[in-house]
Amino acid sequence: MTNPVLTYRGTIYPWHCDHMGHMNVMWYVGKFDEATWHVLALAGLTGKRMRAEDIGMVAVEQRIEYKRELLAGDRITIRSWFQEVREKVLLFAHEMVNEETQEVAARTFLTVVCLDTKTRKARLLPADVRERIVITPTERARD
Repeated sequence: MTNPVLTYRGTIYPWHCDHMGHMNVMWYVGKFDEATWHVLALAGLTGKRMRAEDIGMVAVEQRIEYKRELLAGDRITIRSWFQEVREKVLLFAHEMVNEETQEVAARTFLTVVCLDTKTRKARLLPADVRERIVITPTERARD
């Protein structure tokens, strides 16, 4: 999936803001995390499936670029896409946009490892998940 897919839509509330008046970094991470659940579900890794099959996804690296301030009342969207899929690893990105200005507020790039939740060791991503990512979850979302 190289085309970005909408994975989050929300609003910045006053309690998301810090003493400087803009959204605090902890909320960027939280909103990106919510988008992560949606992009993983598009690839076939729903919470229900992961619990049933003892699959965990563990973030091993995350890099965030802060581009523009977000203030209380700003409406945002996050679009997500996979950058690379390996046997046990997914690399993907999220981009947060201010809906009013259409400016990119932040981007994050993540590396996650598929984990067996019982043994706590890396395991292969399910084959159907790797296939969905290769054939673009954007198309699946329209099915």
